[in-house]
Amino acid sequence: MPDTLLSVDARPGPFAFRRGRTALVVIDMQRDFLEPGGFGALLGNDVSQLDGVAARCAELLGWARSLGLKIVHTQEAHLADLSDCPPAKRARGGLACGIGDPGPLGRVLVAGEAGSDFVAECQPLPGETVLRKPGKGAFWATPLESELRWAGITHLLFAGVTTEVCVQTSMREANDRGFDSLIVTDCCGSYFPQFHATTIEMVVAQGGIVGWAAPLSALQAATRAAAPLAA
Repeated sequence: MPDTLLSVDARPGPFAFRRGRTALVVIDMQRDFLEPGGFGALLGNDVSQLDGVAARCAELLGWARSLGLKIVHTQEAHLADLSDCPPAKRARGGLACGIGDPGPLGRVLVAGEAGSDFVAECQPLPGETVLRKPGKGAFWATPLESELRWAGITHLLFAGVTTEVCVQTSMREANDRGFDSLIVTDCCGSYFPQFHATTIEMVVAQGGIVGWAAPLSALQAATRAAAPLAA
């Protein structure tokens, strides 16, 4: 398919993008956040609330790969000596087993440990960008913006976990940097369903003050609608 303009039926209105100028950013699909024994569970969350997110993200990744979109996988993880972890972040929550401590999946949120790895369904492929970030947002203390600018990217699709924390933070950072962004609603998830729903409403409120929102099916429909134009 040539670089046809695709238009997604989204909220608060159509989201139009070109393949060559669009990247999919998959946020923190790591064992530490989705599996029992990981950091999310150690925080006291019910990780079963995220059941199904990995499979839907895998389907989204397949769609994006078929279009040749640039793909970025973010990974919240710290250096082994925790020199890139703000002390306030490590202290927050007063956990008996917190960031850097030995846990069921290895040292919590430390790069190279089992928990920091991506879940099986969402493993990056060769050539895809893997971006380690020390904070919630994908742009803070990372080279993401410069990499996107170099690649000519103007539009971003966001997926991953959790909707109200790292996904929303990254999308707001993108908005402030001038990227047009869409959150793929059913390819994100939260330990708190009400937080997921509220975040979506915050994104699209006031005419899309942060960006656009649509389910994966709307992206797939946009591709099908453009196919006759490419024939």
